[in-house]
Amino acid sequence: MVNVCGPAMVYQPVKATAASVMLRIQYESADHVVEKIEQLPKDLIAETFLVLLRNLQDQTGAVDLIETCDKFQRAGINLDQTAVQDIVNLMSYYFRLGAKSNLSADDLVSRLSQFSSVFSKPTLQLVHCLWTEHGPILHSQQELLSMASIGQLVDIQWKLGMAVSSDTCRSLNSPFISVLMKIADTSGEASYKTFEMTVPQFQNFYKQFKEMASVLETV
Repeated sequence: MVNVCGPAMVYQPVKATAASVMLRIQYESADHVVEKIEQLPKDLIAETFLVLLRNLQDQTGAVDLIETCDKFQRAGINLDQTAVQDIVNLMSYYFRLGAKSNLSADDLVSRLSQFSSVFSKPTLQLVHCLWTEHGPILHSQQELLSMASIGQLVDIQWKLGMAVSSDTCRSLNSPFISVLMKIADTSGEASYKTFEMTVPQFQNFYKQFKEMASVLETV
């Protein structure tokens, strides 16, 4: 098989928030990028989007383009690195936008639909499902980082629960962590933030929280 991915690139950072990247995608051909997404099998779209969401949660800010390109090739989809980079940049941009703006799954899907009419209904449904599960924790991480710079964490409480709702994006009887944070602003006024996470998300949150606490101790 001919390698269409170009010269070897072990690890390439992805700057999805760069305005120049989005402007290029928008003005060159937004639909063209989405058409590339729609070429992928739905399970590969789900896997790719999930990798992007987890990277944002881990705050790595990078995607292995060679590995992604190889996965696409094994599925019979031959895309060059530029095309793969555009897909990663586009979806990372909207996931970051959703986290910063606290967009609901419906709002995020609406933004994507406005960006390009080429998005298929199954793909938008997939985004809706993934964002319902991962969007709240991404937004909470954004808020936590923001509050840490302007306020003081007074107290944090958590408890283990079991999902009993009929949410299609969360399996029934699956464990989750409910977190309550008390934050005092510079005037001393307290506010409360609550959110839910899966157990792996909570473990990652705990890891990031420890790292952030270590950095703050040096300030």
